[in-house]
Amino acid sequence: MAVTSIANSSIRDFKKFNSMAIDSTKPPFAFGYLVVAGGGGGGNREGGYQGGGGGAGGYRTNVLGDTSGGGGSAEDYPRVISPGSYTVTIGAGGGAQANGSNSVFDSVTSTGGGRGGYGASGSGGSIANGASGGSGGGGGSWRTGGNPSGGGTIVQSGVPVQGYVGGPGTGGGNTTPGGGGGAGSAGTRGTAGAGVASSITGSSVTRAVGGRSGTVGVNTGNGGNSNSVPGSAGVVILELSPFATITFSGGLTQTSTTVGANTVYTVTAGTGTVTVS
Repeated sequence: MAVTSIANSSIRDFKKFNSMAIDSTKPPFAFGYLVVAGGGGGGNREGGYQGGGGGAGGYRTNVLGDTSGGGGSAEDYPRVISPGSYTVTIGAGGGAQANGSNSVFDSVTSTGGGRGGYGASGSGGSIANGASGGSGGGGGSWRTGGNPSGGGTIVQSGVPVQGYVGGPGTGGGNTTPGGGGGAGSAGTRGTAGAGVASSITGSSVTRAVGGRSGTVGVNTGNGGNSNSVPGSAGVVILELSPFATITFSGGLTQTSTTVGANTVYTVTAGTGTVTVS
């Protein structure tokens, strides 16, 4: 029977999804995802010379109206999911001067943030440069030599950009390091890149902020602040029809809530599988 009133239709609350023709009561189900990798750790300091901020974890989403990292729009990833089992991995935040780890949902991989560069009382060499990642780490500061560079972004084949570059550090005795790149903007000398906000969980939350902003957070994918602060772990968030039956393996830590007509699952730790039926 034709839909005569959208206000009375079962598809009314699924307007965020790509296809209004999908029947929300049976598979394949419309769904949305947000996949954020672990943030990179802040760079070590030596004496008064500060390490760079860690880069934010890569940020990918297909929720219509939201923004992916690096200024991209919601991805043109198929917005339906069929019965089956799908791999989920939550990327850990990088420790002091270490890259963050990747977060994965099925074929969607977000790249861990790049570490911040080393702060050196002498010549820091290449380790003073920020590392590349989902967003790049900021360069460190050092006593001699030129300005350490910020890290760039890593783009896998066929994958959109997930974040921004880190800011440059300073040499020649200046102690100001570079801020880590964020999902929403590049880091600069002394300032972290901004994150990206999403309301997939029912309220607006900003994630994937570059290091040096003073905000690390839990399961945000934020980069670690300069001077050895670890990055935040990432997160995988799935938005599905309540008619889908979802089972998580024992290796995953997750919670669920109802947002509008959908069920939203937030996975915060572990590696395992989610089974849809």
